[in-house]
Amino acid sequence: MRNYIIKRLLLIPLTLLGILAVNFAIIQLSPGGPVEYVLAKYQGMNTDSKAQFTSTAPAQNTSQTNKYQGSQGVPEDLIEELNKQFGFDKPWYERFVKMVKDYASFDFGKSYYKDKTVLELILERMPVSVSLGLWSTLIIYLISIPLGIKKALYDGSRFDVFSTISIIIGSAIPVFLFAVFLIVFFAGGTYLQWFPLRGLTSDNFETLSMIGKIKDYFWHIALPVFSIVIGGFAGLTMLTKNSFIDEISKQYILTARAKGLSEKDILYKHVFRNAMLIVIAGFPSLLIKMLFTGSVLIEVVFSLNGLGLLGYEAIMTRDYPVIFGTLYIFALLGLVLKLISDITYCLVDPRINFDKI
Repeated sequence: MRNYIIKRLLLIPLTLLGILAVNFAIIQLSPGGPVEYVLAKYQGMNTDSKAQFTSTAPAQNTSQTNKYQGSQGVPEDLIEELNKQFGFDKPWYERFVKMVKDYASFDFGKSYYKDKTVLELILERMPVSVSLGLWSTLIIYLISIPLGIKKALYDGSRFDVFSTISIIIGSAIPVFLFAVFLIVFFAGGTYLQWFPLRGLTSDNFETLSMIGKIKDYFWHIALPVFSIVIGGFAGLTMLTKNSFIDEISKQYILTARAKGLSEKDILYKHVFRNAMLIVIAGFPSLLIKMLFTGSVLIEVVFSLNGLGLLGYEAIMTRDYPVIFGTLYIFALLGLVLKLISDITYCLVDPRINFDKI
């Protein structure tokens, strides 16, 4: 196992390099950019001055000026200044090499539009996303695994049919719609005001006692987490059920019963270990989804400044340092979690040996 872990750790830098290279190429080919974004704001805020400029000065047809959309009527020195500010005055390969060198030391640069470094923004938003992701994943696993096991034991019963219908309906409800429903009914929208409407903590959080801080934290996070987990049960529950049904029908289970083992021993000493392998394999992808992609709408609805919202804002404003910085962190965490998943494989089932790979 040690050799396998070393191989995987050595592959992480190469994988990150490939991910950065692919996304860097996509960004270079995609339309729009920070210069176009600033030019659009310039054109909208300076309509009168632009008209005066275009009426008194000849049109500039240089390649540098016509390179960007919305550059018509904009002074060329302004475009050159923007290129220099955003680093586009250098060839793409120089920018890529510099980015790789900086990222190797976790230097992600500074946001184009916020007066903070990318690392400061990520560390500032990380607690919100980690809170949503960890609690959502934990609750989903704590409910889905026992529910899936019970559905497998009572396959075809009324309980199985009713629970299947319930989790399918829950997964079919859009996350943002359910979040709005919770706000309307339980956060002072129209009816009850049991939970706060926005934020992860209260304004007087620092003045509260330790017990008060814990209560305040869970009071704020209750509705966002519930909104995320309501649609996350179906996949893991059905996966657990099908895994247990598949194991229960195998020959070694019939042999164990013939030897007189109790159903409890068969279930938890034999079936559980084998059936849980496929469930464990899905843990990294579920956690990454909950951490970064599944909570974007929730962060918007409940006004939570997390990494999902940060990445979305960066894409909309073409804030490249933030885009690549968050992408780098997402990819690194995903690779580490996948390695942890493989290690857990071996802990659950010692028969698995990755050293042969």
